Amino acid sequence: MMDAGRHPNIELLTYSEVVGMEGFVGNFRVRIRRKPRFVDTDLCTGCGLCVEACVLKNRIPAEFEVGMGKRGAAYIPFPQAVPLKAVIDAEHCLYLKRGKCSQKCVKACERGAIQFDQTEEIIEVQVGTVILATGTDMYDMKDLPQYGYGIYPNVLDSLQFERLCSAAGPTGGQVLLADGRVPESIAFLHCIGSRDEHTNRYCSRLCCMHTLKLAHLALEKTHARVYEFYIDIRSGGKRYEEFYERVQEEGVIFIRGKASEVLPEDGKLVVKAEDTLLGRLVSVPVDMVVLALGMTPSKGTVEVARIFGVSRSDDGYFMEAHPKLRPVDTNTDGIFVAGCCQAPKDIPDTVAQASAAAAKAMALMTRGQVMEDPVVAEVIPERCVGCGECVLSCPYKAITLMEGKAVVNSALCKGCGTCVGTCLGHAIIGHQFTHDAILMEVRGLLHEPEQVRASV
Repeated sequence: MMDAGRHPNIELLTYSEVVGMEGFVGNFRVRIRRKPRFVDTDLCTGCGLCVEACVLKNRIPAEFEVGMGKRGAAYIPFPQAVPLKAVIDAEHCLYLKRGKCSQKCVKACERGAIQFDQTEEIIEVQVGTVILATGTDMYDMKDLPQYGYGIYPNVLDSLQFERLCSAAGPTGGQVLLADGRVPESIAFLHCIGSRDEHTNRYCSRLCCMHTLKLAHLALEKTHARVYEFYIDIRSGGKRYEEFYERVQEEGVIFIRGKASEVLPEDGKLVVKAEDTLLGRLVSVPVDMVVLALGMTPSKGTVEVARIFGVSRSDDGYFMEAHPKLRPVDTNTDGIFVAGCCQAPKDIPDTVAQASAAAAKAMALMTRGQVMEDPVVAEVIPERCVGCGECVLSCPYKAITLMEGKAVVNSALCKGCGTCVGTCLGHAIIGHQFTHDAILMEVRGLLHEPEQVRASV
């Protein structure tokens, strides 16, 4: 992260989002909204004096601490943030919301970096290629109240337990219950929000290994009895199976069966499940329950797909052009995907895909020329009445109206034929897929003799 932030050829646009894109491969024009952070990043040194001075200190749930810590309206996102600069939360800042505040943060900043007069701006950049790496979100537990998340204080998700284990976390690396005691028993529940017809049917891939790692950390940091409730342990990766065996040898108790619910009883949390190996129902009382949440497409995926003209699969993630032959390409030339925006994956797979996407983008830009696909649509101007139906139907935004006639941009067209079927006046033809050719193929499949040639 620091190398990327310091590289002379990398421009980081933090606190920004893409709002529009036009053009085609080698000539994309991207519009970006830069939100005001109310801090001049050139003047800010990340000293944190404004954070200490904020009158709302420790009142707002901190995103990086997954709700287990607090922050103020002036804050630095996390200790290793790039860039290491402060930001003012406009939704909670008393001065920005009400105009009433002592502005202690302004007085505390010796360099005068806090500037409440900053406004939102739209910038436009021209790029040759685009790599989408919008990441993923964790499953929203509001649809699964039976596990007690957000109801019972000692039911955590896997990211919250990860922060408990971190030396920079809210407890300084100690695994503690809500009342400050060290847990004597911990249960990890697999596949929460994954492999379930009522939530997501797909496997989130990293949950098994992540939970095994957390169980290992729990044994290191406590003397607790550790349980793992699982459907199947999917440890496909280099030396992953060996780590699974190591955790078993360390004393973790594995119960094959998905937990059905978590209920409080006599000061404990009782995990109810079916042990499919023993063929009976079990109830295990523990002090802490950790939910291994599955992955879901990140917020804004639908809008990003619309802006960049990228398809999505039925699970909501960005779809690659071909799962085996073009795993980092999309159906829009010059736009690539990397990481969990394409599907759930762990760090090694993400790094490999990111390297592949970067190589593809560099190869395309250094080539200097782009090969156009001959299978494209063409408008017959004499027949076109400029109704615009083809413009609305084109999924790749390859058709525009110019002087009352439809025009196809061959660099964007993928020859899908949607416009051909939509055009009421038969003013668009698809090269390599004309009406005559398609009818001859149908007759060939049906073994019918050629009778009368269809007119275009």
